[in-house]
Order: sequence, then structure tokens, then C-alpha cells
Amino acid sequence: MNTTRFHRQLDVLDLDKTSIPITVIGAGATGSFSVLTLAKMGFTNITAYDFDVVAEHNLPNQFYRTQDIGKPKVEALREIVREFEGIEITAKNERYKGQRLKGIVLDCVDSMDVRIQVWNFVRNNPEVVLYIDSRMGLEVMQVYCVNPSDPWHIKFYESTLFPSDEAIPVRCTAKSIMYTVLAVASLLASTVKKVVMHEQVKHSLTFDLKTVTLIE
Repeated sequence: MNTTRFHRQLDVLDLDKTSIPITVIGAGATGSFSVLTLAKMGFTNITAYDFDVVAEHNLPNQFYRTQDIGKPKVEALREIVREFEGIEITAKNERYKGQRLKGIVLDCVDSMDVRIQVWNFVRNNPEVVLYIDSRMGLEVMQVYCVNPSDPWHIKFYESTLFPSDEAIPVRCTAKSIMYTVLAVASLLASTVKKVVMHEQVKHSLTFDLKTVTLIE
């Protein structure tokens, strides 16, 4: 890899560690920006899963262009990352249903039921180094970092799961705004960096951007 291009971050991230497999499940708001952020940091082995297409209402908070409307999200994202960074991500235009996972997994889905399904495939998978679950509601974000082979991590994380029908309903106009999306994507990318650099990772974090309140 061309270290000259990344020389401003070399004291933070060793480029020899950027080939670790990273799977992003969900290429919507958080997922699309996380993929771009990781690619800009030099990570090259990125796979994105999503079966949805780009719609006009996705444009204000997802990393897509007006010309992408109607395209599969992962196909559009692959084009964008190639254009921005010259990196070829693996685009899986399909629902994640238990396909093999290894390395780091970023769960960026927007449904608790789907999140539980993904977790059931990740749980006790020795090939997954870390499972990172991101959740977002307008100006509040939550991130959970889980070793899926650690009994304590499993017990703690599963205590945070609940069926979608138990979620607090919110108006569709109060679900997502760009600055929260960017904050979550930045936090996820920072966590990935910490993992590959063997730095301490917080297992749970809640941050309210409206009140600027951090809860660990």
C-alpha cells in the first residue's frame, strides 16, 4: 500500500493491519458512511450486505447520489468507494442469512428483529474477532462491542436485545439526521482501529448529541 498517501495517520493506524476482513451488514445511513470511512483509512477487505435499493428519501442521511436512485445500495456503494478511493469492496446484494463471517462484523441494520437474527449467526463464532452493534435514534446513538465467544460479553449483550414490537414507536420524521449518522460512523471506524491496534475498547456507549451527554 502507498504509505505516502496515508502518512498523516501512520502514528495512529499501522497499514499492515488494514487487511483484516470487515463485514458491514446494512448499507443504509450508518453502514454506507462506515464503509467509506474505513476505506479512506486504508482498510481494503470490506464486504457489505444489503438487499435494498436507493430511494429519494435515503439521500439526506445516506452516502448516495441522486443518480443512484433505483440502484441496489451495495452496488452504488461499491461504485462510490471505487471512485473515491480506488478500493473494490465486495458488494452482496442480498439479505444476510448466515453466510460465513470472520474478522470484524459491523451490524448496521435498523430493525431489532433483524439484529437478533444476525447475532444468532455471530454468537460463538470463533472466526469473528469482534461484533460491533450500532443503534441510532435521531440525536442519540448506542454502540455495543462484543466478543461473540466470551460468555460475559454474550450475557451482557443479550440483555440489551428485545423484539421490534417492544421498541418505543417514533414518528418517521424523528428517526435520523446526518450529524448523528456521521458521529456513529466515526465511532465505529475508531473502534475498528482500536481492535486492530490492540487498544482498549469500551463494551457499551450511549451518547446524546442533543444534551452532549456520554454514558459508558
